[in-house]
Amino acid sequence: MASSQANLDKMQLRQSYRNLWHSDLTSTIQADFPYCCLALWCGPCVSYMLRKRALYNDMSRYVCCAGYMPCSGKCGESRCPEFCLATEVFLCFGNSVASTRFLLQDEFNIQTTKCDNCIIGFMFCLQQIACIFSIVAAIVGSEELSEASQILSCLSDMVYCSVCACMQQTQHKIEMDKRDGKFGPQPMAVPPMQQMSRIDQPIPPPVGYTPQQPAYGQPYGGYPPAPPAQGYPPAAYPPAGYPQGGAYPPPGSYPPPGSYPPQGSYPPPQGYYGK
Repeated sequence: MASSQANLDKMQLRQSYRNLWHSDLTSTIQADFPYCCLALWCGPCVSYMLRKRALYNDMSRYVCCAGYMPCSGKCGESRCPEFCLATEVFLCFGNSVASTRFLLQDEFNIQTTKCDNCIIGFMFCLQQIACIFSIVAAIVGSEELSEASQILSCLSDMVYCSVCACMQQTQHKIEMDKRDGKFGPQPMAVPPMQQMSRIDQPIPPPVGYTPQQPAYGQPYGGYPPAPPAQGYPPAAYPPAGYPQGGAYPPPGSYPPPGSYPPQGSYPPPQGYYGK
């Protein structure tokens, strides 16, 4: 009773998990197609390797069905864990896959998405329908129901093999690759090569940054256009109205020499002429 209550508590706790699988069931084939094919044709062998890897290759931690079944801990796993694991993956293949999945979910707080639940639920429903058709065909003895039950059984086996052996085990393998750091850190971008500015370069080369966009009405590069080349002094200098060279000051503009200050304009100061 205590173990079953603990399993129920774990199932309720999984509903509050927030992490997601690195690859959901709909994209595992694209993520690792060769391993998916291996898991499809050698499901028990892959399940054995994944369970051992999920335990960090420490078989002293092995418990039958990862402790999620009533028989867990009662099969002498401590004396020969490798043999017990081999027996589990061949005789209870579905439970071995589900136990590895629960083990990873509890370790990394991974939730099962609605899409994954729909795929797994469809697999279970199809198996139940095939089983019901087989029982009804055996009781009634109808050939039509017998053929329909065989077709449904074949279809359910195909879905079972594809979901359990290929998709789920590939999903577990990708998650453990992520755990073990096999994806590796993202490489940092190499900085661009720096260049030295030369005297003959009007604009220094850009180094390590993106050049700014030119302002409206300016050419690309952000520099104003150079003024047009002209001689010195310019052709329009001096402007009209100024005296030409040799005629400064202009005649008539100032009093002639010797007439400044003009006589009679200012009275002489007292005592200027003496006594």
